[in-house]
Amino acid sequence: RARHAGPPDGGWGWMIVAGCFLVTICTRAVTRCISIFFVEFQAYFGQDYARTAWIHSIVDCATMLCAPLGSLISNHVSCQVGIMLGGLLASTGLILSSFATSLEHLYLSLGVLTGLGFALCYSPAIAMVGKYFNKRKALAYGIAMSGSGIGTFILAPVVQLLIEQFSWRGALLILGGFVLNLCVCGALMRPISLKEDCKTAPELLEQNYVPETEKQDLKRMSICSPLIKLWPHECLCYCSWKEYDFLLMPGFMVLAVSILFMAYGCSPLFVYLVPYALSVGVSHHQAAFLMSILGVIDIIGNITFGWLTDRRCLKKHRYFCYLFAVGMDGLSCLFLPVLQSFPLLVPFSFTFGYFDGAYVTLIPVVTADAVGTPLLSSALGVVYFLHAIPYLVSPPVAGWLVDTTGSYTASFLLCGFSMIFSSALLFFARLAKKIKRTHLPSLTGNTALKQHIWTNGAIAYSVTAELDQRDVEFLAVDTNSFSNR
Repeated sequence: RARHAGPPDGGWGWMIVAGCFLVTICTRAVTRCISIFFVEFQAYFGQDYARTAWIHSIVDCATMLCAPLGSLISNHVSCQVGIMLGGLLASTGLILSSFATSLEHLYLSLGVLTGLGFALCYSPAIAMVGKYFNKRKALAYGIAMSGSGIGTFILAPVVQLLIEQFSWRGALLILGGFVLNLCVCGALMRPISLKEDCKTAPELLEQNYVPETEKQDLKRMSICSPLIKLWPHECLCYCSWKEYDFLLMPGFMVLAVSILFMAYGCSPLFVYLVPYALSVGVSHHQAAFLMSILGVIDIIGNITFGWLTDRRCLKKHRYFCYLFAVGMDGLSCLFLPVLQSFPLLVPFSFTFGYFDGAYVTLIPVVTADAVGTPLLSSALGVVYFLHAIPYLVSPPVAGWLVDTTGSYTASFLLCGFSMIFSSALLFFARLAKKIKRTHLPSLTGNTALKQHIWTNGAIAYSVTAELDQRDVEFLAVDTNSFSNR
């Protein structure tokens, strides 16, 4: 494992980007294409919208809920091992799903097992890109995350064709073999050690930011631990002790709450776009083509937003670019109920796909800006974990609204307002922070924190307070008169 002073911003990093690109195809694109099976599952098992929607919900929920487990394996075992193991689990789940005899069977195999496999692959692969890139981080993430859009563009019509030729069972079996490519992706993830997030015990003892109590712990470990004696050149990660301190950062807490609403709003669209299109008279092939359009425009959003936010003029405004993209997706959902023909649904797929790709690209970038690169893997695990409950709940809730009202309007409006609220929350949080930063210097600029010490025989007294010039002069006179006595 090579030691680097900082992210190399190239070299083998481009192979990491390629590996992450394939991981997003095999995980997020395949998850999106499960919505194409929705009508087939509903017709074969004779169930309503809400019960059938649980399949997609459990896949997404398991992927995000187990994301911290993927980060844990990546941090403490190996990113390569985690992704290969995840590929085997996901493939096994899809293959077992092809033999399903009930929805409950699909809940376990396609939902839990495949979702767990995706979880072990997704967040570690994304975190690896952040370790290899700094200056071109947004562009690298744009290319890597575009796999979701490219995969959706290619897989959506292919899956529809496979269903027509081999039924849904044969299509799932073929997808199971395809997902085994995750093992190849795992082999590309060469570990890297950065000086900023990985130091030996003597180096940590020299750092000013390490508290004295923890320096004592490091000294004891250096003396007593046989592991450190045996492996003096191995890294001792100080961050592993404090790897979840970021949970108490105000900036991360606001981001976490906003992600809950964003995840609730975005998930049902990928489940119900095809069924909604079919309900307004669009053909099966046209409905699948809408998913393809959404996927290919998603790619453009990934790459162009990644490239634009790496430019000097926008690099400092990635946060606002992210909330703008989320807000635009929310507005798109609000207009969806009035779009009831294929020519009108095509512009929706363009708009929603572009801004979906934009904010998905910026999630790791905004997270890294909030917590720093050393904590990125753990933070991404938590961020994707936060997607779990909304992903689990929102499609069945949307399905229940469809079953109850007989229309998709309420479901899509709820999704749109949820994403707009997510964007507005981030905006007002940043506005409040800016106002506080502007007024704080004016409140503290005219006062100084001063410490005065005087003695009374053998006892020393210390007073620390904000004092103006009159208080200083009074204390000086009083101290001199006291000492003359």
